[in-house]
Amino acid sequence: MANAHAKIETNIGLMIVLIIIMVSIGGLAQIVPLFFMNSTTKPIEGLKPYSALRLEGRDVYIREGCYLCHSQMIRPFRAETERYGHYSVASEYVYDRPFQWGSKRTGPDLHRVGGRYSDDWHYAHLMNPRDVVPESIMPSYPWLAEASLDGELIIKKMETLRMLGAPYTDEEIANAPKTLEGKTEMDAMIAYLQGMGLTIDSRR
Repeated sequence: MANAHAKIETNIGLMIVLIIIMVSIGGLAQIVPLFFMNSTTKPIEGLKPYSALRLEGRDVYIREGCYLCHSQMIRPFRAETERYGHYSVASEYVYDRPFQWGSKRTGPDLHRVGGRYSDDWHYAHLMNPRDVVPESIMPSYPWLAEASLDGELIIKKMETLRMLGAPYTDEEIANAPKTLEGKTEMDAMIAYLQGMGLTIDSRR
């Protein structure tokens, strides 16, 4: 045994191979079971895939880097649940590709922001955050109200997401461009925010 141990310690190539094998086994032991757990692979009751408008809003959210300052994952600690609402659960993110959990909170967590404020509040907040939150350091996004949605790629986006498991119907996909007509990026962003975290009653 001592000779085997000495052989491993003195052979860097062998040690690297054995380390990779051990880390792989440990990683697989933690990851593989998650693929067979309903709590992580099945959507929570009432969860629906993003509508075309919300899907566009999510893309705007990512493009503008909102995830750099706002997380979308409420941890199961009293300090978090009292401020933000019910803690987040894995089955709420089944249709998120990629998820927007984040870890940086320059601004508040947004996972339960849906329905907490009116559309008008969100509009004013995005146009100039200090109009509704005087101490805010969030930048303004007035150009969102002027940028129209073209919907050029919405069908391809929804078809791709359907391949990955989102239950879009042929009718929903075909009608998607029409639902975006006359809408702005501001409309899409607000729709995205207003739909966050509604599958669990966070105010009970």
